[in-house]
Amino acid sequence: MRVSTPGALWRSSHPGPTSIVTALALAFGWAAGLDPARAGLLALAVFAGQLSVGISNDAIDAPRDRMASRPDKPIARGDVGLPVAWGAALAALAAALMLSALLGWRMLAAHALALGSAWAYNAGLKSTAASIVPFLVSFGIFPSLATLSAPQPAFAPPWAWIAGAALGAAVHLTNVLPDLDQDAATGVRGLPHRWGPRVATTVAACAVVAGAVMVLIGSAGGDLSGVSAVSWVFFAGVVVVAAATVTAAFLRPPSRALFRLVMLAALLLAAQLIAADPVLAA
Repeated sequence: MRVSTPGALWRSSHPGPTSIVTALALAFGWAAGLDPARAGLLALAVFAGQLSVGISNDAIDAPRDRMASRPDKPIARGDVGLPVAWGAALAALAAALMLSALLGWRMLAAHALALGSAWAYNAGLKSTAASIVPFLVSFGIFPSLATLSAPQPAFAPPWAWIAGAALGAAVHLTNVLPDLDQDAATGVRGLPHRWGPRVATTVAACAVVAGAVMVLIGSAGGDLSGVSAVSWVFFAGVVVVAAATVTAAFLRPPSRALFRLVMLAALLLAAQLIAADPVLAA
């Protein structure tokens, strides 16, 4: 059954990750002390940017997705034409940049860098050993999108950059796990494909834990006695889920469950980062 063009474009935007990243942007805006208007504008800019990234990804991959007979890809299935998809992706990109400009040139520059990195991944880096680099760049700068949207813009502290990059590494290394076989059949060989599911999962879990340690130490200024109870709870959750992920990776055949476990640990890391709001805004 064919779906409407707006519905097909929405499904092509990777709605799950798009919604999660937008929600994280709104939460980071709150953590950075933005007023509701600026936080809402930040969320809209990030939402538009994620639409552009998701739709452009599926537009570029349409020939591969047709070869792999992907029923979950509306562009490859013909529910929406390539010209329409490209028009929507470019319009969303323009909207993201215009909305970012309303929050200041620093926010515009940072968001343009994050989106340029993501588009570079779609355009070819995904098939190279450097496939992880765009995720390190885009997620590393992500916490600063909120702090640069403030009336007095400033970059997020270094530990937040490191935690964001760790989150990005985990997302990339596990996001492709369910599609490894299909990717291999169509010639996509990024870093996780070269490492294999068990190594990629283990590195992703370790990255999330390393990011959680950075948040724990950085948010307290090196004094662990100043860490809030909430932050400790999220940190413990990250460690427990990461350990369970590594154990499952070596005791069971690779499955979509590994992706879900690492994503749970990554979301706990994001929650821990948001719980550090007093210093994220500093």
